[in-house]
Amino acid sequence: MAQLLKKLTIEVPTDLLARVTTASGQGVTPTVRRGLELVAAAGAYGRLRKFRGNVKFHVKLSELRQD
Repeated sequence: MAQLLKKLTIEVPTDLLARVTTASGQGVTPTVRRGLELVAAAGAYGRLRKFRGNVKFHVKLSELRQD
């Protein structure tokens, strides 16, 4: 199944673009895609951190070691 794509026109400081493409070792498009993925992941991790201490697990260590 093909992904739907959206073409963007953005203004980015030249020095920032040079630094991030050098750091990633890739071109502009893959670098921007990876950056967007990292922002999305950070949001997901932030939402997961809100559950810290609220979810109770009832697993015995001895049962886990049986495998």
